Amino acid sequence: MTNRDWPLWEVFVRSRRGLSHVHAGSLHAPDAALALRNARDLYTRRQEGVSVWVVPSAQITASSPDERDPFFEPAADKAYRHPTFYDLPDGVKGL
Repeated sequence: MTNRDWPLWEVFVRSRRGLSHVHAGSLHAPDAALALRNARDLYTRRQEGVSVWVVPSAQITASSPDERDPFFEPAADKAYRHPTFYDLPDGVKGL
């Protein structure tokens, strides 16, 4: 098995505690342990991260941008999720 035959892994790095993991890139590796080690070496060389996730690319299911309107249409029926029905006191700032 050559490097090109290895599965593709997506790498997510969290730069500091309290922040979300962010997609950093992709790499090929034969298994999860080596993918994690390679991701650490490749994407956190300068100590940019406190946590690394690796996910097999084949296991990711995503919506299509071409189907955006029909896919997200049910969310338009939930107007109560928007803060348009609330009156804020004058002293409240930053919302």
